[in-house]
Amino acid sequence: MEDSESGSTVSRVRSGVRRWGHRVVGVIALATSGSRAHAQATKATLPVAPAVAPTVSPLVAPDGYGDPELLPRPSMRPTRTARAPVIDGRLDEAEWLGPELISGFRQQLPRTGYPATFPTVVRVLYDDEHLYVGAENLDPEPQRAITTGLERDFTSGDSDIFGMVFDTFLDRRNAFLFLVNPHGAVRDEQVFNDSRTVVDAWEGIIQVRTRLTDTSWIAEIAIPLRSLRFDGSKPVQDWGANFIRRVRRVNETSYWSPLERQYRLHRMSKAGTLEQLEGLRSGRNLQVKPYVVGGGSRGAQVPASAQGASHDAGLDLKYGVSPAMTLDLTYNTDFSQVEVDQEQVNLTRFSLSFPERREFFIENAGSFTFGDVQERNYRMGASLRDLTLFNSRRIGLTDDGRPIPIVGGGRLSGRAGPWELGLLDMQTQAENFGVLRARRNLWGNSDVGALVQRRGATDGSGDENISYGVDANLRPIGNLVINAYAAASAAEGAASDGIAARLSVGYRNAFWNTSAMLKQVSDAFDPGMGFVRRSGMQQGFATVGVHTRPTWRGIQEVAPYVSFDHIADEHGELDTRTVEAGVEVQFRPDGKITLEMQDQFDRLDASFSPVSGRAIPTGAYSWREASVTWESSRAKPVFWNANATTGGFYDGSRNSYGATVTWRARYDFLIEANYTRNDVHLASGPFLADVGRLRVRYSWSTSLSGSAFLQYNAQSNTMVTNARLNFRYAPLSDIFLVYTDRRNQETGELAERTLALKVTRMLAF
Repeated sequence: MEDSESGSTVSRVRSGVRRWGHRVVGVIALATSGSRAHAQATKATLPVAPAVAPTVSPLVAPDGYGDPELLPRPSMRPTRTARAPVIDGRLDEAEWLGPELISGFRQQLPRTGYPATFPTVVRVLYDDEHLYVGAENLDPEPQRAITTGLERDFTSGDSDIFGMVFDTFLDRRNAFLFLVNPHGAVRDEQVFNDSRTVVDAWEGIIQVRTRLTDTSWIAEIAIPLRSLRFDGSKPVQDWGANFIRRVRRVNETSYWSPLERQYRLHRMSKAGTLEQLEGLRSGRNLQVKPYVVGGGSRGAQVPASAQGASHDAGLDLKYGVSPAMTLDLTYNTDFSQVEVDQEQVNLTRFSLSFPERREFFIENAGSFTFGDVQERNYRMGASLRDLTLFNSRRIGLTDDGRPIPIVGGGRLSGRAGPWELGLLDMQTQAENFGVLRARRNLWGNSDVGALVQRRGATDGSGDENISYGVDANLRPIGNLVINAYAAASAAEGAASDGIAARLSVGYRNAFWNTSAMLKQVSDAFDPGMGFVRRSGMQQGFATVGVHTRPTWRGIQEVAPYVSFDHIADEHGELDTRTVEAGVEVQFRPDGKITLEMQDQFDRLDASFSPVSGRAIPTGAYSWREASVTWESSRAKPVFWNANATTGGFYDGSRNSYGATVTWRARYDFLIEANYTRNDVHLASGPFLADVGRLRVRYSWSTSLSGSAFLQYNAQSNTMVTNARLNFRYAPLSDIFLVYTDRRNQETGELAERTLALKVTRMLAF
């Protein structure tokens, strides 16, 4: 920190550990005062009260470093109101005078554990139908607050925000999250397993109004209780909760319940508590969402049955079977409004994983997660992009992302006591997909579970694939995490059953970041509803890194690391080895540079061609490469991310470089351009693999927005144009106009041209 004592960061951290006695005194002082006592001492006497400075000294070590891990988790009691406030962004009704104040936010960045320099005052009310939140975000120059868009699910990391997260069952694991920017746009998410899985496509009904004053920007929010899931049978209940404030131009992020830098708002095991909520009623929780769609398609890759003009209709239904269990049904499912996949360059011999973008499969996706789960901000050696037992993109999509008509299906997901359950069944024109997932919560934020799934043909061919597994995700003490699974697959006509297993252990705190993993995937492992990037392998991975916070001017954090990745075939013979050393330097207020060096080995038992006509023959190859990535400050109207890699590549060399430049022309208008070039020289000849993207977004209001997305992939000679117009005319009810054009630039052949108009209407009961 800038005002810390001099000396090395490592010795400073170690000396801080030896000074815990001083911190314990601070803990006792803070605990005895309590956040509730502080709130009561600062009751509002005016419709909008100024923030009050904390009444206790910050809990810091003698070297000036605040430790959020030692601060008690705050709590407060929301106020039940007999009359609903008017949601107009003013907080001038008498109802806002009574509640306790939530204040005393503490920084996560840049000075971890210190009181926020931009105070935030929050009030929470509720009645039979809604939860109300009023937030005054004090700022001496509120007109300088940054907004990055008005569309739903705006890019929150680049914007000023006020946010909140609610753990409605107080399980310290799962939650609903809402973020609001100064112009009233909303980003909402559903979070599972204490920040492990974030479903950003989840949408809840929410009413927001914001307003700028001379000294703050205000957010007034109403959330219908039927948008959330909670146990309405309890007359009195407590919810886990936390609140965030970000001032983007100085990159200050602060929380009501303090968090270390590696955590995010949805780390519910570190959250505070809203106490004594009385008489909450969840209602019938029934939502019916019909749609109609019309348009036309043509092109060489469009099936004959889909050529020409068409129209259709369908229905989605959501019903709260119990306070914690939700039934989703869909008939004649349509995803024509979904944005196209991003074009990617693949210079490896393995398949790429593309993210799921379809709303029906994304919502409650965390209930079905099984595979190479990755703990947030841990380097784990593998992720769900390497192996996942259930991959919803295998339902209703071809391997290259073309839609296959879905007749219908259903999903039952939620919790029953300590169990988290998921049941899914979907029917396409020729196949049925069934999944059963069960997970048992242990020790607060650990779990063990099992998953069974079947993919079977319904066209009489008899094809069938069954896969199943058991897994455990444990946090036994502190920041120690253990992830493990064992899975198997069996297919009709397969020579043998396939197996996969993994055990990983990681530890991450403010200083250390280390993990190790053992993983095995047999060559016959082929889950019909999963994704496996690489089979027939045994993998060992280990990494050690540290996060230091030096006192150097302009530097926020320096994080060096080393890692070792060893992959052998099923007989133990080395296939791939990667030794990597790197360092990430984060600047103040933001921006960073990352330097990496890699020593690579790869043995090919079969030749492969990264592009047509450029084959790499069988053999053993060794090479080295170096890379640098530089991100500028995202607080500026124009910001960029540039990278370059140079070194060997099998029997030749590769120079790769690229950049993404973003221009935030206004709060409602954004242009983003990206270009990546791979200049590769092999013994079989040179080639270029380029990808270019241009994205333009404009929002007329928080309910009307448009975007255009143009992509070019030289590796496949493909040009893709996707334009979307979205009008949200009522809660969760939309009109979409979508145009897609995909063509081969070399031959001029039109692969696909589609125009679709889709109207949805959400009816809540």
